[in-house]
Amino acid sequence: MGGPNGSQFSPRHQPVLVAGTLPEISDIGAFPSMNALEILRETARILRSDPSTFMAILLLLICPVSAALLSNFLIDQRIVAFLGRGLMFLAVTSGLPAAHFVKQICHHLAGTVVSSAVCLPLLITLLLLARACIAYSVACNYAGKKVVASEFMVVVHKIWRNMALTYIWVCAAIMGCLAVFITLLVSVCNSLSVLGYPPEIIVYPALLTVLGFSIAYAHTIIVSNLAGVISALEDASGPRAFLRSVRLIKGQTQAGLLIFLGSTIGLAFVEGLFEHRVKTLSYGDGSSRIWEGPLLVLMYSFVVLVDSMMSAVFYFTCRSSGMKGLSGNGLSMEELELLSSESADVH
Repeated sequence: MGGPNGSQFSPRHQPVLVAGTLPEISDIGAFPSMNALEILRETARILRSDPSTFMAILLLLICPVSAALLSNFLIDQRIVAFLGRGLMFLAVTSGLPAAHFVKQICHHLAGTVVSSAVCLPLLITLLLLARACIAYSVACNYAGKKVVASEFMVVVHKIWRNMALTYIWVCAAIMGCLAVFITLLVSVCNSLSVLGYPPEIIVYPALLTVLGFSIAYAHTIIVSNLAGVISALEDASGPRAFLRSVRLIKGQTQAGLLIFLGSTIGLAFVEGLFEHRVKTLSYGDGSSRIWEGPLLVLMYSFVVLVDSMMSAVFYFTCRSSGMKGLSGNGLSMEELELLSSESADVH
């Protein structure tokens, strides 16, 4: 099945209302559910239809955040080293071997936590604003409307407030997932150590625990990303956005996981290149950093842009599928949308 085209979104095809913060976008038609590849193709179509808007978002809002995250110029490496040693001590005392890969995992986890904490002001301002702009632009594309900056600025305050509250809940969910993982990992390793198993054996159950955490983390991220789009396009935020996200994502989890996997691999690849080519290597006087650094920041920003656009497209296909699942009772799409909104208010 190919990706949808512009004709499928005309008002003649079961109009669906985008409620809450974007009342002017009211003629977005229903369309078939899509897999991850079709969502990527649809994202490319939207990007080609209005490249100037999305490139402006990339350069003005996403690139500064990407530069800060990749370069780590805001981060005190002593704090990262201290936290990494603490995690390594916890791992060794739990029974894990003092292997190089365990040390690398602890250092990477410490760097990620410190980087997220230090860059929080950028993440909660520029990045959230970028995601709000992307969701708004995708919705305008589906409604057949031109993106008007002045109209967006009228509702940006409420959009950002909703997204900021939802982002706080996202951070809490991720930190809770991480806390459960560390507690479970330490408990498993300590239990096996008390039973007399050597560190070389304990590492295998630990890897299974890491695999379980990775699956739980992936599901948390896709629900969180969808909740972020909901908080931008609907009058919902925080727990309501999460509950709405969980309801919408039913039956679409596989596509969400593939989107998460693709974006994670892309971001990790560019981050690895930046670490190796810019932070570690240089040619002669270090002139390679002059062009490789900005190029990799641009690549990283583009992956973030595409991921955010795919999340917005994923929201619309999940929403359309949810409405189709309820349409068998004879209600119109507008009535179903009102029923869904009332259900969200109850929760």
